[in-house]
Amino acid sequence: MDIITKLNSISLGANTAYDYVLAISIFVALILALKIFQVIILSRLYKVAKKTKTDFDDVLIEVIKSIKPPIYFFLAIYFSVKVLIFSEVVNKIIFVLFVIAIIFEVIRSLERLLDNFINKFLERSESKGRSKEQSRAMIKTLQAILRVILWSVGLLLLLSNLGINVNSLVASLGIGGIAVALALQGILSDVFSSFSLYVDKPFEVGDYIVIGTDNGTVEKIGLKTTRIRTLQGEELVVSNQELTSTRVQNYRKMEKRRIVFNLGVTYDTASTKLKSIPKLMKEIIKKEKLAEYDRCYFTEFNDSSLNFEVVMFIKSPEYEDYLKTRHKINLDIYKTFEKEGIDFAYPTQTLYINKEE
Repeated sequence: MDIITKLNSISLGANTAYDYVLAISIFVALILALKIFQVIILSRLYKVAKKTKTDFDDVLIEVIKSIKPPIYFFLAIYFSVKVLIFSEVVNKIIFVLFVIAIIFEVIRSLERLLDNFINKFLERSESKGRSKEQSRAMIKTLQAILRVILWSVGLLLLLSNLGINVNSLVASLGIGGIAVALALQGILSDVFSSFSLYVDKPFEVGDYIVIGTDNGTVEKIGLKTTRIRTLQGEELVVSNQELTSTRVQNYRKMEKRRIVFNLGVTYDTASTKLKSIPKLMKEIIKKEKLAEYDRCYFTEFNDSSLNFEVVMFIKSPEYEDYLKTRHKINLDIYKTFEKEGIDFAYPTQTLYINKEE
């Protein structure tokens, strides 16, 4: 008690020696407590989190562990000097430095948290076979947008804590944002369409697609445009906005191709041979590995032919596989009909003349 009384009797400016000793004690105690929290408690929590099934707690503890020691110093300084009396200017400076440190570290922690989740999403996307180039372009753009939003919010919070009225600033930014959005409407539409293509996945790099009268293989999906290599060899550049607002046929998504075609035979074909045609077609189609027989029926009496409708499937989305299989089947049909004496029909007319005496 004598020591406390003696310290209280010593004045150092607006504070006593006891006030300074108390402030130093609080500073040291907070530094030690925060260090114990970081080294011991967080380490034990991290070991417990590793045993759980979810990754969120692991990520959260990693983010907390990544907080740098300077923030602990600012926290200890701020709460320790609260017991001291300073001028209004000094108190304001200490408060501003404390707010800047807190806002900076909070935003950095949120950035790490978001980056971790975004990278996890990127890994899952690449494991599902998505284009790495497209995924990384989308992720970098998303990270840039989120960082701008986070730091803008942090700046507004800082200005608000400094006593600046941010309502007029927010209103001005809102009006300016609307003007910029209107000026960049086309570009922004393509960028957001790019995100829509990335999330919805109507097609991916390497897919063969048809857009209206154009078709080709997708080579690159960018932020503004998608590049397609047509069958003629030229590069077709299409805006992403157009791709999200029009009908797109994706042949890569097709598991098998349905083929329907007609066969016409002549009218002088015997009925026994007409009955054998469905069986012959079934045998011919089943010989091919990628072909799947569905049906073959005598469907109509045409002007110059007896028509059979044949339906089959090609068990591959590749157009080259379809052409090769169809080629072999057509040759087999021709050889088989030639062997069986079945004639293909073609447009003919028979003229009957009745001669009267």
